[in-house]
Amino acid sequence: MPNHIIVALGGNALIKPGQRGTLQEQIKNLDHAVEHIVKLVKRGHKIVITHGNGPQVGDILIQQARARAEVPAMPLHICVAESQGLIGYMIQDALYDKLHKHRIDMPVVTLITRVLVDPKDPAFRKPTKPIGPYHKLVPSPKPQRIIEAEAIKKIVDKAIVIACGGGGIPVIKRKRGYEGIEAVIDKDLASAKLAEILNANMLIILTDVDAVYLDYKKPRQKKLGRISLREIKKFYNQGHFPPGSMGPKIEAVINYLEHNKKGKAIITSFDKLELALAGKEGTIIEV
Repeated sequence: MPNHIIVALGGNALIKPGQRGTLQEQIKNLDHAVEHIVKLVKRGHKIVITHGNGPQVGDILIQQARARAEVPAMPLHICVAESQGLIGYMIQDALYDKLHKHRIDMPVVTLITRVLVDPKDPAFRKPTKPIGPYHKLVPSPKPQRIIEAEAIKKIVDKAIVIACGGGGIPVIKRKRGYEGIEAVIDKDLASAKLAEILNANMLIILTDVDAVYLDYKKPRQKKLGRISLREIKKFYNQGHFPPGSMGPKIEAVINYLEHNKKGKAIITSFDKLELALAGKEGTIIEV
């Protein structure tokens, strides 16, 4: 039976350390990244791709700051929407070409996605997320609901869907509808929420390390291979995973598996994905 898989792309899918982030660089990086996604498609899996947007939305903010005298600046939630469109297009284009190279005729769709947040979330009282050229701190509230989830459900079996880019466009509920708000949502937490709503069989978080480690880059570092939800929660509660790096990824996995007891989560790098799917690499978390 085909699985429904959420694949969360880390920032290194588009921009590698030391790169400026030119279009040519990002397209070249994506050509490598989407090769792994095509392998999942060839196995019959139904794929939803999510992605980060940190460097790209930062560039958009720089462009706005420098053009302020010429054109009106847009609020952060509009910049997130803009980044969803530009990154989604690049992934869509690269993936479409790669699919046809492998003689796979499947549509690829980018869906501009809104994510509901609570205006009373404590994050709004204590902004912690650095963004943009001057490391401005903005709130990073928890995702409550994916507004376009029903649309994703209707098309995921017929197309590869790119959704929840940059964690989704943060919105709050008003009497007249939804309204964007100045914040950013962690893309891994949004990916877990989407996996929960879609009842996905697997959540794959692709990052720049091959697995999760305890005491990372310390003499006593320990690689975590196959591990239970109970064990990973214990390490998380002991403070092993910093908020600025692996913490949100582990929190996302915990959230997902607590709602889908039959699911599986994998955290690994692009190059180790095939081995991780075979149970030979990466960190594999199950209930």
